[in-house]
Amino acid sequence: MSKVMIVGGGAAGMMAAAAAAEHGHEVHIYEKNEKLGKKLFITGKGRCNLTNACDMEDLFHAVCTNAKFLYSAFYGFTNQDAVRFFEESGLRIKVERGNRVFPMSDHSSDVIGALQRRMKRLGVRVHLSTEVSGILTRDGQAQGVRLADGRCLEGDAVVIATGGLSYQSTGSTGDGYRFAEALGHKVTELSPSLVPLNVKEDVVRDLQGLSLKNIRVCIYDGKKCLYEEFGEMMFTHFGVTGPLILTASSRIQKQIKKKELRMVIDLKPALSEEQLDRRLLHEFGEARNKQFKNSINNLFPAKLVPVMIEKSGILPEKKSNEISREERHDFLKLIKNFELTVTGLRAYNEAVITKGGIHVKEVNPSTMESRLVPRLYFAGEVLDLDAVTGGFNLQIAWSTGYAAGTSIP
Repeated sequence: MSKVMIVGGGAAGMMAAAAAAEHGHEVHIYEKNEKLGKKLFITGKGRCNLTNACDMEDLFHAVCTNAKFLYSAFYGFTNQDAVRFFEESGLRIKVERGNRVFPMSDHSSDVIGALQRRMKRLGVRVHLSTEVSGILTRDGQAQGVRLADGRCLEGDAVVIATGGLSYQSTGSTGDGYRFAEALGHKVTELSPSLVPLNVKEDVVRDLQGLSLKNIRVCIYDGKKCLYEEFGEMMFTHFGVTGPLILTASSRIQKQIKKKELRMVIDLKPALSEEQLDRRLLHEFGEARNKQFKNSINNLFPAKLVPVMIEKSGILPEKKSNEISREERHDFLKLIKNFELTVTGLRAYNEAVITKGGIHVKEVNPSTMESRLVPRLYFAGEVLDLDAVTGGFNLQIAWSTGYAAGTSIP
């Protein structure tokens, strides 16, 4: 039996602990916060989208960085295995739109509770408010941890599951990157991901708080489309956010660091241009004696109406039956191509995850063991792995945590 020391009591750390204990090891978790799963608690606005019930092909497709590295881990502990694990741990779950899996209660605390019950039953020892300051090695192998109070604790294997840099108030302050670099590991460029976007145009302030559903967003670098998806977004005082936007942020990382990008919103993607033209003719016909500014209320949310009037170039007081074919056509183009300029990403304190991390070429994909330092393992967001929204990033945490926990000899 090995003494396993896990640094970090988040999703990946708790899964690694449960898996290692299940395999008969003595397991200790060292968590610098006063409680476990602090970031997990706020995941999914406190509801915790704990995985995605899609098929394996879609699971891999959802991974943005180093999907091939996850082949063994995902097949070793699948999304269905994750669902089973939580159900066996007493958590009732449900599947919502987009195959997103949530606890039936809609409370992330119940996910944490299920993990804690599992670990308690398996005898995992949890050390709260205990900060690790470094990893001990002997003869090139991981040998234990050094605590911030100066104590050195020896063990047989160490798992680094410290998370990334996002939501630093939950303790994600990049400790794992420092530990890994001190032991010779390379950390790839880090940046916030699944994060809102800044927009140049002042019009977003007028639209602040407005949610748009069933719209299509395309983001272009010149003529090249970097991202295109259908769904939901929201305007903020600085730009845009919402599911579509967070996912877009993970797909435009390289380009947005170099230049501004063009975002095009199709406000009526369910209608072809011909169908939309017929709809406009109908709306203008119904309101033929009304002014233009009073004839489009059925087309848009109230907050968007004045913006569309201003952008259309049509005089607000013009009678609907006096709008020319050319003006109607230009208005149609505006509805199908509402343009904004994306200037950059928001900061880590608004990011769901961190893009970048410990270089996966220096980690064994089957075991999560370091290729440089034997008996040192990594799990979760500290690795250079990330995915789109929908429960996929937590699945990475479960799968890599399980792989690390079950691979310790």
